[in-house]
Amino acid sequence: MCIIILRPRAGYEKNPHSFYWPTYRIEHCMKMRMQSAFLVFFALAIASCSKDSTMPANPIEAENVQAVEGAILELVNQHRQAIGADPLAFSELAYSYANQHTDYMIATGNTSHDDFNARASKIAEATDAKSVAENVARNYDTAQEAFDAWMASASHKSTLEGSFSHTAVSVKRAPDGKLYFTQLFYLQ
Repeated sequence: MCIIILRPRAGYEKNPHSFYWPTYRIEHCMKMRMQSAFLVFFALAIASCSKDSTMPANPIEAENVQAVEGAILELVNQHRQAIGADPLAFSELAYSYANQHTDYMIATGNTSHDDFNARASKIAEATDAKSVAENVARNYDTAQEAFDAWMASASHKSTLEGSFSHTAVSVKRAPDGKLYFTQLFYLQ
């Protein structure tokens, strides 16, 4: 709310009903806007501290399809060795984050890189990683199909062949039977 101030004209003493047009006190308006913005920000900050999350009420924790996970790791490392790149070491930490993201994708029914920056930051902080990357997929029935799809995409292939030292892949089956894949990579 801004305050309107009526300023008297020159000669006010002679004619008390002579005023300028209303003017807004800019300093007060700006202060009110800043206070309003602060209150909105504060309310959002308080709300973000609650236990509620953006995840669905009953997050899905699907079982891992370990045979497919192992086959993808083997395919990736065979390909890397064939092009002269070092094989990737398995990372339990990356596996944990990959599992969480795969559960999230199943819960939302979408393939996404949602919150990748948060995952990457946590991995980098815990491992002193210099770089972190991620490939995701769904609706492939075998490790070979998922791997072939990644190899057919320039950006995914670049990640598979990139300068990384560690990886982990999470493959989970959704209730509808579809497989979801998350593979994280990092350079330590």
